[in-house]
Amino acid sequence: MSDFLALVGARIKQLRVQKGLSQARLAELAELQDSYIGGVERGNRNISLNSLEKIMSALGADPVEALKFGRLDEVADLDGELEKQEILDIHLSLLRDRSLPEIRLVHRMSKDMFDTFDWKAEHES
Repeated sequence: MSDFLALVGARIKQLRVQKGLSQARLAELAELQDSYIGGVERGNRNISLNSLEKIMSALGADPVEALKFGRLDEVADLDGELEKQEILDIHLSLLRDRSLPEIRLVHRMSKDMFDTFDWKAEHES
């Protein structure tokens, strides 16, 4: 599965959940199979532009909304809807186009934060 397909799928899932729709209902509205919607949301399907247009229309959203990946972290994890791998994929996509010095800085900052978390956990018990 490509990072891009996973991100598009996660964004579609986020929009669907925000609208309170099941995969089956979204499929019905978009005139697609519910197994297709599931595959798209998991990033397992190479979605066509025609299908993307149908899905986004059924969601009442402009197709460009499917590409606004930064919005994936705006909702407080949709009550656990984002799985660990999806969050890791999003994080990886944010780093992919950064320079090596920027990536190293993010790595050092993350390591420092984890060291602090670990230290606090050891000393609070």
